[in-house]
Amino acid sequence: MKKLVMLSMVFSTIFAGSAMAQFVERGGFKDPATIVNTVAELKHMQDDSYVVLEGKIEKRLGKEEYLFSDASGSITVEIDDDEWRGVEVGPQDSVEIIGELDKGIFSDEIDVKQVRLLKK
Repeated sequence: MKKLVMLSMVFSTIFAGSAMAQFVERGGFKDPATIVNTVAELKHMQDDSYVVLEGKIEKRLGKEEYLFSDASGSITVEIDDDEWRGVEVGPQDSVEIIGELDKGIFSDEIDVKQVRLLKK
């Protein structure tokens, strides 16, 4: 009987481990009121607002700072190395960035949480 209990504990542990290994990252609620379509609209938004922008990352400005632009203007974005998640882009690629608006005294910046390459 002890062997049966021990065997069932081993299988439970293995099953739980394999179930966790199959975890899939899922999305959440996407509030249309927080989606920004253009850089120009950012000046009317509050600090720490979540934003979604589509455009191009034009060039690197510093270690984790880049110049992002769309048809309405440009803004500095900060993309931590781990936020790229394997995505590689160049100035010719269209991307979607999701992040948080950081309003400064002299300039605004987006703290990017996700970069997604858009299909051409």
